[in-house]
Amino acid sequence: MGRAEPRTGRVSRAIPDKRAPALAVLVAAVALAVGLAACGSGGGGEGGTVKLEGEPSGNVTISNWPLYIDPGKEGTVAEFEKATGIKVKYIEDVNDNAEFFGKMQPLLEQGESGGRSMFVVTDWMAKKMHDLGYLQNVDKEGIPNVEENLVPSLQHPGFDPNRQFSVPWQSGMGGIIVRTDLAPEVRSICHLFDPKYKGKVDFLSELRETVPLVMTCIGINPEEATEEDWMKAIEKVKGAVESGQIRRFTGNDYARDLTSGDAVAVIGWSGDAVQLQADNPNIEFRMPTLGCSLWSDNMVIPVGAPNPTAAEAWMNYVYVPKNQAKIAEYVNYVTPVEGVKRIFEKTEPELAESDLIFPSSEFTKGCFTQAQLTEEEEGPVTRAWNAVLNG
Repeated sequence: MGRAEPRTGRVSRAIPDKRAPALAVLVAAVALAVGLAACGSGGGGEGGTVKLEGEPSGNVTISNWPLYIDPGKEGTVAEFEKATGIKVKYIEDVNDNAEFFGKMQPLLEQGESGGRSMFVVTDWMAKKMHDLGYLQNVDKEGIPNVEENLVPSLQHPGFDPNRQFSVPWQSGMGGIIVRTDLAPEVRSICHLFDPKYKGKVDFLSELRETVPLVMTCIGINPEEATEEDWMKAIEKVKGAVESGQIRRFTGNDYARDLTSGDAVAVIGWSGDAVQLQADNPNIEFRMPTLGCSLWSDNMVIPVGAPNPTAAEAWMNYVYVPKNQAKIAEYVNYVTPVEGVKRIFEKTEPELAESDLIFPSSEFTKGCFTQAQLTEEEEGPVTRAWNAVLNG
């Protein structure tokens, strides 16, 4: 998943709200994502459990995806510092899960975190890191607000059934972001392969995001895909690379290509489009006609993390509904915190009706949980994908 350019004005979509079944549809699907065995079942050992040390204080360093939080002097970071006295170093250096893992693995393998107290990664990457012994379990006594306010459907995901090592930051959808003035017809992943848009489309470098979406274009259900199906979809992408159809592969940095018009459509993430509309109202997220992907990004505490007590204080703070509401208002992703909608109903009625924050069952019909790979499939599929990315 990823972020976009800063949102300088409020833009919302007043879509009729069906929140009760809607949020359940999305978060229940996300909660079932990965469908893997219980935590710590397949890797290099356990990372232990966070040891809390008195009252939170000192400094905390957090790595997150770019522009995934409300900024400024009245933003969440500043308010957290004021409320707790903890000094925050907030780094926006997660652009792609695999890229971040490649940077961090040599450190984590040595029991080091590069000075980071916490970072945010997607479900499957959190599972992978934990199985390798790179993450610590949280001490739930330090995060009572998470225990109280985490939406029920995200409390027991397949990759971390008891939320031992992960706390959801935001959830969202992978689909298409379009320049409606330049490519008004694009509503399907298949349209991105139309020669009319040759050299004008960006695909995400994220294997588990792009390839399953392409599967829908060739009639494959990502939730039932075999290794052969993954290879078929990768082969289709490879052909689009060789023909010059795809301009480039990106992380969340596709934002600049859309704003400049160098790309007319991209595979991208739901909340980004709303932020980009502040600079260009012709940018729009479109749910692909053949279905979107559903995912969550999670706060995790790595081995070797300095001041994990302060990291848990941060988790606890952002799970206060009024604090979470500030984040949700800015990023327009699906909030994992109960009570935010009630706040918006009083303060921002148009946001309370947004299908990007509180998605309706109609809006997410046909969507699938972010597809996963078995241990046997991951090696050959990843090698094939990397060959396309680096070809």
